[in-house]
Amino acid sequence: MALRPIDNALPTTTPERTKKQVKISVPIQKQPDFGVNDENKAPMPPSSDAAIDYISSENLEAITDPESKLQGLIEGLDSKDWTKVCESLNNARRFALYHSSLLVPILEKVMVVVVKAMKNPRSALCKTSIMAASDIFNAFGDKLLDETNSAAFDNMLLQLLLKASQDKKFVCEEADRTLNAMVGFITPLPLLHKLKASVSHNNLRIRAKAAMSISNCVSKMGLGEMKEFGLVSLVQMSAELLKDRLPDAREAARSTVISMYNAFTENEEQKQEAWQCFCQSSLPPIDAQSVLKITASQ
Repeated sequence: MALRPIDNALPTTTPERTKKQVKISVPIQKQPDFGVNDENKAPMPPSSDAAIDYISSENLEAITDPESKLQGLIEGLDSKDWTKVCESLNNARRFALYHSSLLVPILEKVMVVVVKAMKNPRSALCKTSIMAASDIFNAFGDKLLDETNSAAFDNMLLQLLLKASQDKKFVCEEADRTLNAMVGFITPLPLLHKLKASVSHNNLRIRAKAAMSISNCVSKMGLGEMKEFGLVSLVQMSAELLKDRLPDAREAARSTVISMYNAFTENEEQKQEAWQCFCQSSLPPIDAQSVLKITASQ
């Protein structure tokens, strides 16, 4: 077979040189090197949170000429500057502890600001607001449950339970102290009515914190107050918490049951028999058995 002449081969095509593209230089902003330890670089300035002083209640001082400074307090609480709000919250604490009568007309507004500050992600503002709540409980006690302040109190209670349930340790510990102060300064029976809704909250940590506050309330109550709240409701609430997933909730329920047992049997000659009869008539058999097991050794 004859070979094809080389002249009949397909011509070789040389691709055209690609035109050079014009490069446009775009300045790139250099991102800060977070967490890089370079001794040749200037140190990062300390967080402004560190500059906030957390003043304990006993170190707060009275305000000189408080009447003239009340308007400044309101303006400070409404400030967009979080450090100014922190300062004003500390002033609100001073008003609460030393000039509480002047704070009464604006108490609801102050409580709303305190709750708003608790929701702030800035730790310094959050902790200062929790400390302010403690001093408000100290100064006003049962007045916080009045119709005027009741809704603001409910929101404050929920936020305290939330903060006591979070992972940031120093905020959590401050919220725990404030919840204990709340139980100390507010009459147990009406406070128990406020707390009972939280033991059925979807957040299991909130349930546990509410159960602990309920246990503290019940430990301060006599049989008469327990009856006024409802002995059956109280033992049913405790039996339900004994089945909770968190050990703190279960332990709080056990403490509540023991407080109830001690009050219920104080004047009973046949203590175990009377308590057993009450539990069996108030609870399903399996729940009654769980409750009676706690008090069997009492």
